[in-house]
Amino acid sequence: MRVLIITFALVVSIGSLHAQTAEKVKIEDLQKMVGRSSGKIQVLNFWATWCAPCIKELPLFEQINASRNDIEVSLVSIDLDLDPNPDKVYRFIDRKKLKSKVYILDERDPNTWIDKIDKSWSGAIPATLVVNLKNGKRKFVEKELKAGDLEEIINSVK
Repeated sequence: MRVLIITFALVVSIGSLHAQTAEKVKIEDLQKMVGRSSGKIQVLNFWATWCAPCIKELPLFEQINASRNDIEVSLVSIDLDLDPNPDKVYRFIDRKKLKSKVYILDERDPNTWIDKIDKSWSGAIPATLVVNLKNGKRKFVEKELKAGDLEEIINSVK
């Protein structure tokens, strides 16, 4: 029995070394992140595990993240506004093998923070904010992105 427990603990700890993590953040943290220059164009995608269009477009962000050194992709889960337990998000990240940086927005009332992302945002997801701090350009879209859409939005802020 002791060997089984030790083996299980070892497997779990080794598995967690490779698992992507997600940091819980407040809206103020996201605002600072958007205002901090990394020299890269920032892409923030707002999504949830229960949103089918969000899940459908995630591979577009993963592809950009893997192929472009001039882009910084952040996937911002808004799952906590409906369920305060982040485990569902952690399991989703692991199951989908997400490589982009994932944040979990730790805010319960969307009406208090949506305008802080973009004044035009109705609150619908998926939603994407692309920011180029070098020239001050930004673009916000509130729809599911299809192939080529993300590249077009990125080019519009260059």
